[in-house]
Amino acid sequence: MRAFAVVEGSTSIVDIEVPTPVPEGSQVLLRVIHSGVCHTDTHLRQGYYDLGSRGELRLVDRGISYPLVMGHEVVGVVEQVGPDVTTSSPGQTRLVYPWIGCGECRQCENGQDNHCAAGRNLGVAAHGGYADHILVPDEKYLIDIEGLDPAWAATLACSGLTAYSAVNKVLPLLPEEPVAVVGAGGVGLTAVATLRALGHEAICAVDLSEENLRVAGRIGASEIVRSDGGDFSGRLVEACGEPVAAVIDFVNNSGTAAASYSALRKAGKLVQVGLFGGELTMATVLNALKMLTVQGSFVGSPDELRQLVSLAKQDLIPTIPIIREPLTAESVAASLDRLSRGGVAGRIVLQA
Repeated sequence: MRAFAVVEGSTSIVDIEVPTPVPEGSQVLLRVIHSGVCHTDTHLRQGYYDLGSRGELRLVDRGISYPLVMGHEVVGVVEQVGPDVTTSSPGQTRLVYPWIGCGECRQCENGQDNHCAAGRNLGVAAHGGYADHILVPDEKYLIDIEGLDPAWAATLACSGLTAYSAVNKVLPLLPEEPVAVVGAGGVGLTAVATLRALGHEAICAVDLSEENLRVAGRIGASEIVRSDGGDFSGRLVEACGEPVAAVIDFVNNSGTAAASYSALRKAGKLVQVGLFGGELTMATVLNALKMLTVQGSFVGSPDELRQLVSLAKQDLIPTIPIIREPLTAESVAASLDRLSRGGVAGRIVLQA
């Protein structure tokens, strides 16, 4: 099969041929028709995560091998199934849950694949959706998206799921209690839309881009704040009229983390999602006296994705702008370049 991969030591995307897998057991082979482009792929492309003063977390040191076929927001058509498959059949269009666990640990047995310490994530530890085909380890990771735009549905596997799981860590709150969403790119916009869909009213979107903030206002943000300029934390509190109940930080670098932490009210919560890198220094006494919570959030569970798709089928999740591009090596590279520069108001989805 044809695939578009990044090679170790380079940021180039190359066109390669790899054997087309033959599904065994409960495996399912799908022909890729849509593959979303995620900011996580920009880190995979560069080969490391920024850990602030602790240096770099190199992906090869975590067992990730190159050449790597990225792409974890995938909708495909079932082409072949393994002999143990019982509910999937050729011709079905399905969304892929890509955050696959080892299948053997306590977390996986409890349906929390994204908590697994030995994950086999598609597009990370195994070939993903920047290819003609994708092999899914078990049919239980396939979700019916009948009635949804498949290009938008592809984004639910990561940006939608990441936003939904982060919002679940913040709610329930009273609708008028202010929640800030820092970073109004594709994932942040989805969080704004999800908060609004779940009935929350006081939503402050924060971003550098005026266009992103305009989109955030259209889909549910009650307040908008530009994150450039001085005293970002103070301006956030001023816009909300009070210290905020929660911040979901989809940037999560040293600057946004510190400002978000400072803007929290007593018993407030900071949910850290973004992978832009850096570190946060906290005063331990202040953390105790104010009863603050700082929590990380990484994608979501299979059940959360099923819940999200169910909400989408009920038209309860407003769609975000989708930028459609062809699924080619050139488009993969160009799309990742656009994400690295910032300012994409929505989500790029490559289509075969």
